[in-house]
Amino acid sequence: QAPTTCHQDTGCGANWKLYFLILRVSNCLFTFPPFPNLFQSNLARRGLDEDDRCMESNGQSQNDTRQTQEEFGDEEELSLKYGAKHVIMLFVPVTLCMVVVVATIKSVTFYTRKDGQLLYTPFTEDTDNIGQRAVNSILNTLIMISVIVVMTLILVLLYKYRCYKVIHGWLIISSLLLLFFFSFIYLGEVFKTYNVAMDYFTLAMLIWNFGVVGMICIHWKGPLRLQQAYLIMISALMALVFIKYLPEWTAWLILAVISIYDLVAVLCPKGPLRILVETAQERNEPIFPALIYSSTMVWLVNMADVDPEARLSPANDSGSETNTVTLTQCPDDGVVDTDDGGFSQEWRETRDARLGPMESTQETRATVQALPSPPVVTEDPEERGVKLGLGDFIFYSVLVGKASAAASGDWNTTLACFVAILIGLCLTLLLLAIFKKALPALPISITFGLVFYFATDNLVRPFMDQLALYQFYI
Repeated sequence: QAPTTCHQDTGCGANWKLYFLILRVSNCLFTFPPFPNLFQSNLARRGLDEDDRCMESNGQSQNDTRQTQEEFGDEEELSLKYGAKHVIMLFVPVTLCMVVVVATIKSVTFYTRKDGQLLYTPFTEDTDNIGQRAVNSILNTLIMISVIVVMTLILVLLYKYRCYKVIHGWLIISSLLLLFFFSFIYLGEVFKTYNVAMDYFTLAMLIWNFGVVGMICIHWKGPLRLQQAYLIMISALMALVFIKYLPEWTAWLILAVISIYDLVAVLCPKGPLRILVETAQERNEPIFPALIYSSTMVWLVNMADVDPEARLSPANDSGSETNTVTLTQCPDDGVVDTDDGGFSQEWRETRDARLGPMESTQETRATVQALPSPPVVTEDPEERGVKLGLGDFIFYSVLVGKASAAASGDWNTTLACFVAILIGLCLTLLLLAIFKKALPALPISITFGLVFYFATDNLVRPFMDQLALYQFYI
């Protein structure tokens, strides 16, 4: 909480109280990521007040303390500025994916027509016996979840034992199917719906260009917006496949169970997704871009041939040579490091010629310590990206698409599910800002979506239909 008393040595007054009050209200209304930073900065200020008294008793300068306070203030300002921006960075792609799915469901009848079921859901629900239908949906769900768990474990084991080529091949084959085969089916059905005539040669050229550019952007490198657009598109295509081939009761049950599994897999100490994330963090490696939507660029290849440290270092003159560490073998003293760290004799002579001979004394060290510290190189705000798994995009879209493709097909139900998912995502980001670690994105959003769907479909929709029937306006 904000301190209620002010220390005389810091010179703060009622303005500081008003500042903290406004800052807390703005955090509650607009941005939630700054909460931990706010708590840390207040505690830090209390510690700084005590440090001030100690430094005054020792007769030292308080310039460092003021500079530290300014840094904390700048940190809070950046958090306030970019907190809401990161929320929008996820709201926009999730909304676009769900809009594509709902628009396709409402216009293309192919994805609402029952032409069969997936291999993982062999039990049919085409029966009038409610008990038998419930049992079949439970069996289908168990099989589907088992397949997801097994495939996740295989992925984690391959990553843990550095089988990167196998994972790349797996992801490339999946991307090829989505970008070429599923896109071909989708485009053909859209053309049939809107009665657009096109020859196969032109269609093949369109699919070829679309697929090749997508493979390059996802698995190699390309413009950020184009990479994000392809990830959203393949998520929508996968969601449409699930909507078409999953039976209705099985789909709702899978959404409920997959959210529980996501909670266990991410938060349990031995959960597969937690192991995957922790292993990637230990190795300082990005998770494969084909699995993660990122608001910043994620490439598995270097942007240039030089290393990042070389890009940060100042450019050398064209005639200068790079200092390297060389080891020479001496018969008496063993291995001798001949690296001078860049402070060669020529450098020292040039320094003495410009500044005169310099010796380290107590006075010179005190003078150097009194100088202001150089500005700290802060992280680029554009690199403070947020990441969301493509599975979350898929199941969000499956929930909204199933609500749109249900027997009622009511827009109120569809919009209620859409709003529920965004509210759940917002709360998930709030928890992410508080706990500062990877969290499952499905449980809250899917729970809200299911509650809103069944409540709206069974309570709100009949109520609205009765109002429309009797021409009663509220």
